Formats: sequence, structure tokens, C-alpha cells
Amino acid sequence: MMLRIRSRDGLERVSVDNPHITVAQLQSLIQSQLQIPIHNQTLSTNQNLLLAKTHEDLLRFTDMSNPNTPLSALNLSHGSIVFLAYEGERRVAGPAFSPAGSFGRKMTMDDLIAKQMRVSRQENPHCELVSFDRDCANAFQHYVNETLAFAVKRGGFMYGTVSEVGKVEVNFIYEPPQQGSEDNLLLSRDPDEEKLVEAIAVGLGMRKVGFIFTQTISQDKKDYTLSNREVLQAAELHAESGLNEWVTAVVKLEVNEDAGADVHFEAFQMSDTCIKLFKEGWFETEIGNDDDPKLSKMKKDVVVGVKDTREVDNDFFLVVVKIFDHQGPLSSIFPIENRNTQVTMKALKNHLERTKNLPFVKRISDFHLLLVLARVLDVAADVPALMECVQTQSAVPEGYQILIESMANTA
Repeated sequence: MMLRIRSRDGLERVSVDNPHITVAQLQSLIQSQLQIPIHNQTLSTNQNLLLAKTHEDLLRFTDMSNPNTPLSALNLSHGSIVFLAYEGERRVAGPAFSPAGSFGRKMTMDDLIAKQMRVSRQENPHCELVSFDRDCANAFQHYVNETLAFAVKRGGFMYGTVSEVGKVEVNFIYEPPQQGSEDNLLLSRDPDEEKLVEAIAVGLGMRKVGFIFTQTISQDKKDYTLSNREVLQAAELHAESGLNEWVTAVVKLEVNEDAGADVHFEAFQMSDTCIKLFKEGWFETEIGNDDDPKLSKMKKDVVVGVKDTREVDNDFFLVVVKIFDHQGPLSSIFPIENRNTQVTMKALKNHLERTKNLPFVKRISDFHLLLVLARVLDVAADVPALMECVQTQSAVPEGYQILIESMANTA
């Protein structure tokens, strides 16, 4: 059988004559076929092995640490992927080399640019960490889990703050008009609505800090972290933002040890090289149904390791970001925009009645409610004034209270 070995050098293949061999025998095959000494190898079926930075990190991956474990006990069969971390350097076989100059093919300017365009892993993100407000993260995952059942993709823009040391806090998620399928997410962005969202964010001392989206159950069967379509969309939105600390977050279902499913959040930054390649138009933007989703196609050769190639493993473009959570200044209990049910003034009336025992400023401290109000209020005068009350949690002027309550009573 054939096993696929994924390391920092990309995906390689190892031929195995006997499917019943042990981990130790597999290590011997890797040593002979890939020229990596056994004592330098750490193997695992967990892709997070490739994100390990220290020797202590490597020691956490124990599923293949016993040399006598048979591969069959690890559910490894023909075509399975094993992840490999190794110490030291090695030469990876590349394409035949044709010398440039008077006795060989002359180098063009494109060739020279490609030689300089190296794609390698970026170790450190610009973003120190990302912290999600528990309520807004829960409102997003609850909808995609309970209502959409992770059957179609869903996305949203994350808003919050960025500290001087690169700590990103996400305090609300705006979900634009969109159409999700199993493998694709089409955003039908509304510039007028986004201007209102920006006005609310600015008034609250916040800004757009990232993009969050879900992966569907059908995608969970694929062996990629992000698909080529997802890389392309994430790179486009990151490049558009102009924010070094921009975060791309993924929400998906993962099978747990009890054969149940847990909702799982992951956060990344697209690497500097990825954004540079996108801005300069290197990515092939037309993706065919037969294209391998774990590879991004380039219009020209780039250098990965020692190989010239036009197909780059998507993992090369991802920089892992640590995730924390916090309780932010806003609630997230008001119905959310652009979902299956249209948000009406009746929702405002119900919300105000349900929260009548709270101070008025607390009752309206919900982004999704503020977006409903912003559609009616003067965006240049009323919205900033109201946002200042919410940001400082100070009393809302009586005139605004009467106006908001009268809007609710039109339901």
C-alpha cells in the first residue's frame, strides 16, 4: 500500500509492502525512502504536529510513540496521511536543473521574479492572540449548529479592538447578506448596510478586525485545514482590510472521543507572503471542480522548499493564532440580521418588553439591535450620540428613549 507523509516540506509518498507493519518499521521505510534518520522523526495522525515549535510540544503527540504499535491499530490504510516532524535539514528532490547563461536557457525577468518569490512557513503572527466575546461567539455557533446543522457555510465580519501589543478582541459579529452551500460561501455585500455597521463600530470605539466562517460536515471528511476557495476568500478580505493583525477564524464540528460532535473554533492569520501573492495577482482565481482543494494554484512558478511549482499546499499560507474568550460590553440576544427570518420592529418591541427591568442603556447595548435603530436614525448625528451612551454606559437622553419606544410600538 501507499501512505502519504506530510511534513514541513509538503506531501510525499512512502511505499509499504505489508499493511500489518509496526510504527518502527514505518520509520525505517521513511529513513530509506525519504532520507530522514529514525532518531530525528516524530510521527502522528494529528495534523497539529506540524505546528509544534519546541521539543516539549512534540512530546505531546503520543499516538505513534510506541514503536511496536501496528499501523492497523491506528486505522492507517492505503492513502492515509501520517504527519511527520523532524529535526535537521535534508535535500528534497526537485526538477532537473538547466543552467542559465550563454550555454543554457536564458533567464527571463519572470524567471528571476519567480526565483525570488519563495513560499515558506511564517512562524509568528502579527496578532498576539484573539479573544472572543462569549455571547457573540455563542450566538454565531448556535445558529450554524442548531439551525443550519453545519450543512451549508456561513460567515460574518468580526468587530472589536486591537491593542498596541497586537491583542485582538472580538465584541460583535456582523453577518452580511450571503448564500452558503456545502463548499462555497458567496457574500452579497450591501455597501449601505456596511456603512451603518461602520458608523456603529466607530461610535463604540471599535473597528473591523477579521472574518469568521464555518466549514460544513462534508468538508470535515477532507484532509485540509482550509480549502483553496477559503484561502482565496480569506486572502481577499485580509488584503482589503489593510490591517496587519486581521484574523481569520474557522468554526467546525469535530468528532470527540465519545463519538459525539463538538463545535470547535480555530484562528489564523494569512501569511505576509500569501497577502503579497494575492495583491500582486499570482493566485489562479478560477477554481475547477476537479482541482485538489488542499492546493492553491499560482499563475507562475513559485519556490517551495527547493522545488519550483505552481501548486502550493494551503497550510503554507496559515499562521496559527491563540484563542481566548472574554465577556465584552455588548449582549447578543437580539435577533441577528440577514438570517432566515427578517428582523422587524416587533422584535424590537419584544426585546424591550423582555428587558424592561434593566436600565435603558443596557436594554439597547446589543449590536444587532443598534443596527435596526441605525436604519431609522440620522447616521451623522443620532448614531454617534447614541453610541457614546452605549460605550460609556451612561443614561440615554429621554428624547431618544421616547423615539426608540415609539419605533417599537409601530409593530
